[in-house]
Amino acid sequence: MPKFVIERDMPAVGKLSASELRGAAQKSCDTLDALGPKIQWIQSYVTDDRIYCVYYAANEGLVRQHAERSGFPADRISQVRNVIEPATAE
Repeated sequence: MPKFVIERDMPAVGKLSASELRGAAQKSCDTLDALGPKIQWIQSYVTDDRIYCVYYAANEGLVRQHAERSGFPADRISQVRNVIEPATAE
């Protein structure tokens, strides 16, 4: 399945408590369960004012559906075309 990076602009998200983040994660997981097996959340990176999420999904439309149903913004959705890392230089 294609991999996507979703940028979610969320002012002050970095100040959320562990309990608030747990609730957001549960809401996301509940929405994913309802959408079925063609979309999977891999992980998210929380910064001061933005969350960067990595998903596998059959298509971008499923990523947008997840955002709409869960109530989380999806300000930018980018399909990952390639991955590089230090070992790529070898």
